[in-house]
Amino acid sequence: MTYKEMQELLMKEMRLYHYPIAVKYFYDQAEVDQFKEKADYLVPIKAMTFCQWEIAARMKGQTIYSDVNGLGCGNAKYAFAWKELDEGEIKGHSKYVTDIDQAERFVKSKPRLPEGLIGIAVAPLGSIDGIFEPDTVHFYCDNMQAYHLAVDYAAATDTHPLRPNITMNSSACAGNVFSYLEGEFNMVPACSGSYNAGKTERGEINVMIPGKKFKSVVQRLVDRINLASSAITKPGDGFPGQDVCKNCPLIIFKKEK
Repeated sequence: MTYKEMQELLMKEMRLYHYPIAVKYFYDQAEVDQFKEKADYLVPIKAMTFCQWEIAARMKGQTIYSDVNGLGCGNAKYAFAWKELDEGEIKGHSKYVTDIDQAERFVKSKPRLPEGLIGIAVAPLGSIDGIFEPDTVHFYCDNMQAYHLAVDYAAATDTHPLRPNITMNSSACAGNVFSYLEGEFNMVPACSGSYNAGKTERGEINVMIPGKKFKSVVQRLVDRINLASSAITKPGDGFPGQDVCKNCPLIIFKKEK
């Protein structure tokens, strides 16, 4: 399947509200040049947050590329190793913790990319064929959609239980970094930053799947569709299945004679 076909399948069968986001970290200038030659991309006019870049990808279907100059978020800069740990970053986390020493320890424990990152692209999954392979695929989805993705990942990769990495902040940025570095599934709630800046007022959950394992997860969905349907909650029904208590004998419908 192409990535465009995967996106169409996921949007239809998972009833996604947002496009899945393909995230690419560029460490090779030749890859950056190749991307810029092939992609129809936009750049931020002003520095903003990483999760605001993703708004364009998931809501408007636009491909965004930026280097450090287009990023105005200290949390994301630290996660992408575009800044060192400084007093401002530590103080910025003081509202979450018991004291400043705990703030420093917690920030230091966050996932962080290796140094040398040149730029980042975020794009709707369906637009990346022939342009780049994703390092992660990021879903903004609801609880039951996240559950289906998690179960399919577990089955497709023979991984159980799944162990997400939740930090006090940096959900979108560090959440993707964790999935990329560890090569594992991640699922985290919106952080205070992404809720305020990243348009997650619908209560979306973040699901990140490493790019190298993504195709097998989609294949697991295809296999389940061929067996019954995309619904795990009630095989045979379309996702997410009837929102009915399990085995309830009362909510049943039939054709009128």
